[in-house]
Amino acid sequence: MKAGLFLLTGALAIHSQLAAQKSCSSYPYQQKRLKENTALADNFSRIESFINQQTGSGQFLRGEGAEEAVVKIPVVIHNLYHLSSEKITVEQVMSQLTALNQCFRRRNADTVNTPSYFRALAADCRFEFQLAISDPQRRSTTGSIRKYTPMKEWEADDKMKFSAEMDDDAWDPNSYLNIWVCNLNRVAGYASLPGEAAGKYGVVIGFGAFGTINTLPGYELGKTAVHEVAHWLGLRHLWGDHYCGDDGVADTPKQAGFNIECPNVINVTCDNGPYGDMYMNYMDLTNDGCMNMFTLGQKARMRALFAPGGARNKLLISTGLNPPLINAIPLPEEDPRWLHPQLYPNPASSQLTLDFAYDIRWIGKTVRILNLQGQTLMTVVITAKAQRIDITKLQAGMFFLAAKKDDGESLKLKFIKQ
Repeated sequence: MKAGLFLLTGALAIHSQLAAQKSCSSYPYQQKRLKENTALADNFSRIESFINQQTGSGQFLRGEGAEEAVVKIPVVIHNLYHLSSEKITVEQVMSQLTALNQCFRRRNADTVNTPSYFRALAADCRFEFQLAISDPQRRSTTGSIRKYTPMKEWEADDKMKFSAEMDDDAWDPNSYLNIWVCNLNRVAGYASLPGEAAGKYGVVIGFGAFGTINTLPGYELGKTAVHEVAHWLGLRHLWGDHYCGDDGVADTPKQAGFNIECPNVINVTCDNGPYGDMYMNYMDLTNDGCMNMFTLGQKARMRALFAPGGARNKLLISTGLNPPLINAIPLPEEDPRWLHPQLYPNPASSQLTLDFAYDIRWIGKTVRILNLQGQTLMTVVITAKAQRIDITKLQAGMFFLAAKKDDGESLKLKFIKQ
């Protein structure tokens, strides 16, 4: 087995603009989180030691055993949309679940493309993913949530995981795999490693890489989610995020860095001849049509997390796939009636109402009332979603109301005082 504890330090040794075609931000995200929370390093090291203890005897590498239980994982999809066109359909959700199940069970048709010299290492990981039918309160659910947000796009910074950021909180991460689908900027997806803070557990996928319907070229088989869910289950990139690095798995050849598109040739790096890089592995960054295998060692690493005391063990007793105790009637989806703050009445004689119903991030910010020359006549701190502003002291005429949020978004509305 490859020696040494995988340490989340250092930086990527190889970078290419072409990687934007198939991009994963999990490693930069993890490095950023380690700087924000130094205690995470101890968590990651402790879990790494646990995995090594579970897999060290080699018992997990014995091959495909019929006695191995299929681990069924409840999934909840958080679809965050700003525009109606960003609502994902039931068909898209189901296509992604199908892709996850086929890949983790090695039942997808393209397994025939696994090179003959790697086939003996290919594994049915015996994980299956199903939409939850019971929520954390044991109420009935479809396992898919669609929620309007005033946010137009996100960075890989976890803000989409919190309702306080106008997005959607995770369901109990010990009982569900949370997947957020949103307009993710610059990257296709990222995932939290086992050991991350509870509210941040889960996977984030951009619209163009989710499912097998309406996806971008190179992402049409839903394998970005396969890659990111495998991170969530403890796998690292094949190159260990360093030049010729260690991914903590014995049967994946060392390689210099990531591959792109689909090499379809033996590419020898890091003395990994005669067969070279395992570019068809789900933990490389090749196109969806090129990926078709996990190894037995990767399977062992993922399944070790479900052993007693493992970071994902509690998922085995989740009630997310049990019949609900309360059959709740789903509430109708509420589309926004407007996308921007509303100001009314206009014209007004004594009082204005500035309505931030769909974007409470304005609360705490300062609104300025300006005359036509740009001079500030009044300032008001926003304290409510429907902020009332007394304008009785203003003379009759035309004025502007202006404000700016921390993210740079500005507001400028015109009104008339009678």
